[in-house]
Amino acid sequence: MSGPSTYVPKSAFGKWFESRLPIVGLIHSSFVVFPNPRNLNYLWTFGGILAFMLVAQIVTGVVLAMHYTPHATMAFASIESIMRDVNYGWMIRYLHANGASMFFIAVYVHMFRGFYYGSYKAPREILWILGVIIFLLMMATAFMGYVLPWGQMSFWGATVITNLFSAIPVVGETIVTYLWGGYSVDNPTLNRFFSLHYLLPFMIAGVVVLHIWALHVPGSNNPAGIEKKTEKDTLPFHPYFTVKDALALVCFLMVYVWFAFYIPNFLGHADNYIEANAAVTPAHIVPEWYFLPFYAILRAIPDKLLGVLAMFGSIAIMLFLPWLDTSRVRSGRYRPVFQVFFALFAITCVLLGWLGAKPPEGGYVLASRICTAYYFAYFIIVLPLLGLFETPKALPASIAESVLGKSGSAHAMPQGAAHEPNTKA
Repeated sequence: MSGPSTYVPKSAFGKWFESRLPIVGLIHSSFVVFPNPRNLNYLWTFGGILAFMLVAQIVTGVVLAMHYTPHATMAFASIESIMRDVNYGWMIRYLHANGASMFFIAVYVHMFRGFYYGSYKAPREILWILGVIIFLLMMATAFMGYVLPWGQMSFWGATVITNLFSAIPVVGETIVTYLWGGYSVDNPTLNRFFSLHYLLPFMIAGVVVLHIWALHVPGSNNPAGIEKKTEKDTLPFHPYFTVKDALALVCFLMVYVWFAFYIPNFLGHADNYIEANAAVTPAHIVPEWYFLPFYAILRAIPDKLLGVLAMFGSIAIMLFLPWLDTSRVRSGRYRPVFQVFFALFAITCVLLGWLGAKPPEGGYVLASRICTAYYFAYFIIVLPLLGLFETPKALPASIAESVLGKSGSAHAMPQGAAHEPNTKA
C-alpha cells in the first residue's frame, strides 16, 4: 500500500501548504513512488486509459450540454445545430459519441484481463465489486445518452428498454410510468434522461476514486498472480509505468481520433439520423454495439420476466465472481484447463454480441440460447468445479523470478500461497 508520504517540500510556501493540505504528498506517494509489480504488461495500461476517457467524456459532454435543448420538439434540431452552427460542434459531438464506444472497448479489455489473471480474488474483492458498479453506471449513462439525439433508434430503443421493467410483478408498471414521466416516451422522459445522463458521470468519477483507493491498499495484481515479497519484485510508478501508460494512451488515442475524424458514424445506426416518430416503427430495433451481448441474452429467453432477470443477472453474477472461482491460483497463465474454458467464454461473449444484432428468429435464437447457457454455466458450474479438480502448473517463487528466471526453473509454491494477502502490502 502507499503508506506514509516521503514527499518533502522545498519551498516555504510548499511546506506551509503541505502542513495544512497534504494533497501533493498524497499524489507523490500514490502516483510517483508507489511500488508496482515489475512484471505488469500492457493490459494493465487500460486503467489509465479509462481514467483519461472518463475525463474526455465529461469535458465534451459539458460542452455539448451548453448547446443541447432537452425538449422533444427541439432536441433533434439542436443536435443538427451543434453539428452545423457551433464552432467545432461536429468535432465535439463525434468525439463524445465515439468516445463512448472507445470507453467500452477499454473497459471490456480491462474486465477480461481481470477475468483471466484473477484480479477479483482476495484481497481485491472490494476493488472488483467497485469495478462492476462502475460498469453498471457506465451502462446506465450510455443508454440515457443514446436517447438524447431523439432519432428513431433513440426513441424506439428507449421505448423497448424501459418497457422491460413492466415485467416486474406488482411494481413494474409504476416504475415504467415514473421513467416515462407519463404513459409513453415523450418530453418528460427526455428531460429525465438528460438530467441523469449529466449527473451519472460525476457519480462514476466518485466511484472511480474509491476504486483507485481500493487498488492502493493491496496494490496491483500481476500476470504471475503472486504477491510482492521484496523490493526486487517492484518498480516505482514513475517513470517506469507513467511512460508505459503514456505510450499505450497515445496508441489508443490514435485509434479513437481515427474513428472520430474518418469514420465517425461507423459504430452508430443510420436510423438515428431520422427524427423520432412514434407512428413509424423501425424494421429492426437494436441498441448500441456495447449492449448487444446482454440484448441477445434478453431475447434468448422466451418469457419476458425471465429474460429481464437473465439480462440483469448476467451482470449481477460478476459481483459474486470472487467467491464462485474456487481455485487458489490467481493467474490463468498457470491453469491450462481454465485457459480452454476461458477461451470458450470469450468466444461466447463475442458471439452474443453478434447475435444481438441479428433478428430474433430461427437459428439466431437457438444459438443465443446455447451461448446464454454457457455464459451462466461458466460462472456457476465451470469456475467452482475447476478449482476443485484442476491441477495448476508450478508457480514461480517470486515476481522477480517470473521476470528474470534467475533460478532457471520455477519452484512450486503451496496451493494456498498464491491466495494469501501480502501483509506488507
